[in-house]
Amino acid sequence: MMLPEHVKLLRDWSEADAYQEKPELDEQQLEQFNETICRAMEEHAELIFTYYKDHFFHTCSGYVHYIDPTLHMLRIVDEQTGSRQQLPFHSIFDVKQK
Repeated sequence: MMLPEHVKLLRDWSEADAYQEKPELDEQQLEQFNETICRAMEEHAELIFTYYKDHFFHTCSGYVHYIDPTLHMLRIVDEQTGSRQQLPFHSIFDVKQK
């Protein structure tokens, strides 16, 4: 028989065990992301972003609508669904052209 507090601690512990760590990106990778994003904005090409949020990696795809240098955010538009999303620069892990 276990107390509810113990059960909650065990669940939290097992959930935290599944967390993924975000690796640090080097200057060369960041420069490559910058070139890919600028080229995609010129050609209006769709990109696939892998980003880190809430201890896990997620992906989204769309067109870069605007780069906000003051807030350090990318505004991405998915034209198929019409959804808009903002990604902070520091959370982006990978950028690929679709």
